[in-house]
Amino acid sequence: MQRSHLPGILAMAAIVVASNILVQFLFGQWLTWGAFTYPLAFLVTDLMNRIYGPSAARQVVFAGFIVGIFCSLVGTQIVGEYGPLVTFRIAIGSGLAFLTAQLLDVQIFDRMRDGVWWKAPLASTIIGSSVDTALFFTIAFSASLTFLEPGNDVSWAGEVRPMLGVGPQAPLWVSLAFADWLVKLSLALLALIPFRMIVKQFARPAA
Repeated sequence: MQRSHLPGILAMAAIVVASNILVQFLFGQWLTWGAFTYPLAFLVTDLMNRIYGPSAARQVVFAGFIVGIFCSLVGTQIVGEYGPLVTFRIAIGSGLAFLTAQLLDVQIFDRMRDGVWWKAPLASTIIGSSVDTALFFTIAFSASLTFLEPGNDVSWAGEVRPMLGVGPQAPLWVSLAFADWLVKLSLALLALIPFRMIVKQFARPAA
């Protein structure tokens, strides 16, 4: 690991830890506070990719994955009102979604890196975020995957309600996933501002 990669690794670790803590606190009916911090992981990955290349970005991703596993292990040992804060399905969904989505982000960004500056970070983040949301919520809450953890009752997530309280009927977990996805899309657009500013700063010649 190069010393220049350390800020990216520390930033990714901080985001993963913060998101694992903040996911325990609700923001309204459909989101947790973690939904607003976790998407920043894509910003860190894209910055590392742009400044140092895909190999450095993958190092940061794997560092975040290891930290995420540690957080999940800790969460399984903390028992809340309804059981462990992190169940086996949530741990599997979180780890698999993070690693798949982030590595996909790195690959897409690298293939588009020579185009207009905003296309690579925007496209890679949107696609990566979409895959992340689909994988996590399906693995963690879909009734079709109850065999992963038969002792974990997630029937509450399958309760059919209007989408986000106003749309067509759908399982509750689909509304939660859709709300999470909308936040990720919004932050993907907003993240273009710090992305551009930081990349420009690193592109300046040393005085």
